[in-house]
Amino acid sequence: MTATRARRSTWIALAAAPALVLAACSSGDGGSTDEESGTADAGMETTETIEITLAHSYTEDQPQHRCGAQVIADEVEAADVGLTIEIFPASQLGGDADRIASVVSGDIDMDIQGASALGAVYEPISVMDAAFGFDDPDHLAAFMASDESSVLVDGFAEATGVQTLGVWSAGARHFTTVDTPIRTPEDLDGVRMRFPGSPQYLLNAEALGATATEVAYEELYLALQNGTVDGQENPITNIVAQNFAEVQDYLSLSAHQLNTNLVIMSPIWQELSAEQQEALTSAVEMAVTEVTACVAEDEEVTLEEWRNGDEWEIVDDVDRDAFSEKAEAFFMETFTGESLEVYEAMRATAG
Repeated sequence: MTATRARRSTWIALAAAPALVLAACSSGDGGSTDEESGTADAGMETTETIEITLAHSYTEDQPQHRCGAQVIADEVEAADVGLTIEIFPASQLGGDADRIASVVSGDIDMDIQGASALGAVYEPISVMDAAFGFDDPDHLAAFMASDESSVLVDGFAEATGVQTLGVWSAGARHFTTVDTPIRTPEDLDGVRMRFPGSPQYLLNAEALGATATEVAYEELYLALQNGTVDGQENPITNIVAQNFAEVQDYLSLSAHQLNTNLVIMSPIWQELSAEQQEALTSAVEMAVTEVTACVAEDEEVTLEEWRNGDEWEIVDDVDRDAFSEKAEAFFMETFTGESLEVYEAMRATAG
């Protein structure tokens, strides 16, 4: 066992025990040479089973776990290539920032993270969460399948040593409000709209014409209830989970941002055989497909229930073109350096 793996095993044993009791849930390729991608021992037979730790912050009933992490674990086991995956959901191995650092150091093998959170270790990757950066999940898939994505995937790997195995959309974010529906950028004038406090989300607010009010996700329901904020934006799964229908009236289907999740892997990737790398890559590809389908199905069922009920007034006629044009003009002027390069690569693969 390498020193890194010994250190990792000790850390996992210490972290997992209390975390199982105190687990908290949270809200939201370019080619390379064999030497560069760590397949120098390609063809070597697997002689012992390697246990991979896969961590994330989602509950076990959310698509990211049941259609994502669990599918990865099941597919890898079925491949029978000397790999097993143990999943630690619901932030059992720490919050987003702690887990990112642990993946970089090799103390956690795999993680499922939002792009904005990963911006803490590689700022340009947070651009994936730019408002209208992607038109829809198909655009995200097209970008990741294109050579254009290499500027992001390779840049992230070079900066951190972390491999990106796949990316999926965990649903689009929509506006909810208590008094006035949001149909155009002008409708955001004077609305105290809650946005998460990460740099990219605050840029999104400015790009869309909103004045952001920062409120912690855990405190958002109360802030909406007591009128500290007038509205908020989240994917449908979060809107359901937090019962926002009790304190909001209008759901404007703006789909102004995709919630992107990246499946990332620590430098242990370099220690795997070509066969094991192929099995993991294939498993993640399957999970990307499954999560995308699960999210779409869950959202369709929920929206159908809402349209037939009286919890929400659903606003379908949002002027997404007006929002999109405003956001693109803002980001083309605001982003610089690698962030601008990533943004331009994303937009280059649009429909």
